[in-house]
Amino acid sequence: MLSLHHLHAFSAIAEHGGVRRAAEAIFRTPSALGRSVALLETALGGSLFERKDRGMLLTADGQLVLARVRRVQVELSDVRTEALRLRGGGVSALDALFHEGRLQVATLLADVHHMPTVARRLDVSQAAVSAALSRLEATLAQPLFHRSARGMIPTDVGARWVTRFERCLAELRHIEADVAATRGELKGVVTLGALPLIRTAVLPQAIDTLLARHPQLRVVSLESPYEELVGQLLSGRVDFILGALRPTSGTQLATEPLFVDRMALLAGARHPLAGRRRVTVQDLAGYPWVLSRAGTPLREALEAYFAGEGCAVPTPAVETGDLALVRGLLVHSQMVAPLSEHQMRYEVDTGSLVVLPLPMKGLQRQVGITTRAGAHLPPGAKALLDEVRRLSARHPTH
Repeated sequence: MLSLHHLHAFSAIAEHGGVRRAAEAIFRTPSALGRSVALLETALGGSLFERKDRGMLLTADGQLVLARVRRVQVELSDVRTEALRLRGGGVSALDALFHEGRLQVATLLADVHHMPTVARRLDVSQAAVSAALSRLEATLAQPLFHRSARGMIPTDVGARWVTRFERCLAELRHIEADVAATRGELKGVVTLGALPLIRTAVLPQAIDTLLARHPQLRVVSLESPYEELVGQLLSGRVDFILGALRPTSGTQLATEPLFVDRMALLAGARHPLAGRRRVTVQDLAGYPWVLSRAGTPLREALEAYFAGEGCAVPTPAVETGDLALVRGLLVHSQMVAPLSEHQMRYEVDTGSLVVLPLPMKGLQRQVGITTRAGAHLPPGAKALLDEVRRLSARHPTH
């Protein structure tokens, strides 16, 4: 990971147009600033400035880097501003926050709640972890964690600031990929949250096509519940979420619809209703249901459907979002489950599952992309989303 300390020096030179003026502004020596820029250029494999008689001008690579650094500065400035408001004084200057090691300690500790684990993961001593946290808390004049029976737990303000620290670290991770993309190289890691439908219908083909063109990319797919994925999206750990769209409140999330997917009622091939030419709601009485968790778009749509039919909503025998479990339950029992046929299209094609002939009008959901509002996605994530959009345009809506 690039150094925030060096990037702070780089941004000062970009702002002031030269090393000497920047050195005076941030109280560093010109030679120290020059070394910072040289180290950054070596790490990124290109020039960030054009050295002219009238000063130092940003190259195209430099402009990309500066855009990321500016977003880091906004996040850290907001943290410092809140610290000043809470404390009224005793808060260090902004440049004291430009230390990626301390931010890493805070974000990892918020995740694992255990200093020795943080030390092992970062390959440093526990004393170094403790010192880094102490310096960060001293910089902000505010405790970020408190000890409890569950370990080191973020304070309320600590939890808010850790989210901002994670966003800063995400910006750092994306800089090298930004610069590489200007040379036609897509590299780095794309981290996405994948909800069930998109994992079967579109995403596998999109990933395969993208990696065939750009083998240096790596894709990480997280399959956590939606609420957890949103938390990771807001912190910058996840680039975007693909799946059924949920109502959004406020301005933190942005959504983009891709296609509308209608539901079908699925059962095992040996289910007593499997051979029927027509099935009614009344025919389903007595058969156990497998449903998604309460509050999910599919569950809410199902409840609305049964209310429209004037029938009681089925009580689920099993609640799960695990497709492997749903598949096993349907194949080996007399359970039924409302799902997108596309989610189980392989099983339907091979005959292990069947679509029961029950029209379920209005039972549909909108599938799309959810991002953090204002986020600047890395090139690999943009390329994967472009492929997802292309394939989604061909997705059959029935």
